[in-house]
Amino acid sequence: MGNSRQARRGPQRPLRASPWLYAAAVALAVAGAFLGSGALGGTPIQDAAGGWLSADGTVLAPGTGAFSIWSVIYTGLVVHAVIQLLPAWRGSELQHRLRPWAAVSALLNAAWIWVVQGGQLLLSVMVIVVLLAVLARTFILILRTAANGRTERLVVGTTFGLYLGWVSVATVANISALLASRGAQTSDGATAVVAAAVLAVAAAIGITLAAATGGRLAPAAALAWGLAWIAVGRLDGGTQSVPIAWAAGAAAALVVAGALVYRVREARAPRHQLAVHHDGGTR
Repeated sequence: MGNSRQARRGPQRPLRASPWLYAAAVALAVAGAFLGSGALGGTPIQDAAGGWLSADGTVLAPGTGAFSIWSVIYTGLVVHAVIQLLPAWRGSELQHRLRPWAAVSALLNAAWIWVVQGGQLLLSVMVIVVLLAVLARTFILILRTAANGRTERLVVGTTFGLYLGWVSVATVANISALLASRGAQTSDGATAVVAAAVLAVAAAIGITLAAATGGRLAPAAALAWGLAWIAVGRLDGGTQSVPIAWAAGAAAALVVAGALVYRVREARAPRHQLAVHHDGGTR
């Protein structure tokens, strides 16, 4: 009986979302960004939640300049949201498969800002961890789905690669802020050791990501950017630590080196392997 019903319905299709629904989700994320900047009357993120998410809030907080990457990410999301409405992209299989995950990521982004505005650091960590998982799934989907051309691949790959890399750093900073708010941060050497260990894990994640994606540059660049700004923040801010600055700088260098190594390895792969790779839709 169940088989006959499934036969009448036809094969199951992957979850899909309306192009307009995705565009609305991006618009909500952008509105949330304005709220988080204080432009719409909200409390700036660096002042919300007791100031624990500011550039000097913890030993793993990126310096102020790091957050300019959000302008690039939001611009990419807006460009993608507009272009995917056009007939040439609306029916693309990549866009069909991408929209639900991308829409969820935009909604989670907005939710994170609202939660931080409410001073709920624990809930903000929960939201950003889910956001990171969704972005990882989104980027894997992008790599595994064939695109209609280089432009489509470039727009979505760059935008969501940067998004994934930066949220990886933001997750570390958010967890650090939660722990510090609960008295886990001290000024002795133990803090530097723990921070260095966390940065080593971040570098390992970056290298693992490079291995899994064939050395894609966008996620590596955003991750390295955030790590480098942690180093800057520990040298010229109110929460200074030379050892942590060196550890963050080394982590950033390792992430970049890992991406370049795997990029070169992919470029030198035999032609028949590249053909299979392309047919799999991962470039």
